[in-house]
Amino acid sequence: MKKFVLYFIIASLILPIAARAQFESFKDSVVQLYGIVMTADSLKGLELVSVVIKGQNRGTITNYKGVFSIVVLKGDQIEFTSIGYKPKNISIPANLEGNQHSVIQLMVTDTIYLAATIIKARPTRAQFERDFLNTDMPDDYITIARKNNNEVTRRILVANLPTDGRESSNRFLRQASNKMYYAGQAAPMNILNPFAWAEFIKAWKRGDYKSKK
Repeated sequence: MKKFVLYFIIASLILPIAARAQFESFKDSVVQLYGIVMTADSLKGLELVSVVIKGQNRGTITNYKGVFSIVVLKGDQIEFTSIGYKPKNISIPANLEGNQHSVIQLMVTDTIYLAATIIKARPTRAQFERDFLNTDMPDDYITIARKNNNEVTRRILVANLPTDGRESSNRFLRQASNKMYYAGQAAPMNILNPFAWAEFIKAWKRGDYKSKK
């Protein structure tokens, strides 16, 4: 029993010291990395550049002036990527003094060579007019929106899409409200109601009762 108490006292004295030393070591390895990303040709701040720590799912992007700030560790590899520019990698020095590090990263335009395109004129005006009239033009945003909001499309979506949380909760609240409204009395039956039968026939013709698979 005395040995156990002695070991407990020694452990209670050593563990806080070891934990504190480990924390101080981790605190010393943390670095606040900040800087600016610019184009190499015009020295203009480049926005929306991805600044990612390699090997980790962590990073940030530059603001509209090309400025960024992120917390890293000494020895980390930082990758700068942006569409239209060559990726750049930098390394945080492992023997960096202090806990702050600033960089000015220049991004070089990534040249992309496309295949040659030969433009030829139509042999005759009649052939040009025929090809022009038969060209299938893609729908614009307004036409696509109109097609998605027509009555047939909306019926198909209503018949096939499941109800979301808001619709389900509203249906439950309506059912609870009707149940409480007729509490203590017999609820009316719509089997002889002609208006209810008319709505039932309309719903049947619309296909509301078809299997939704």
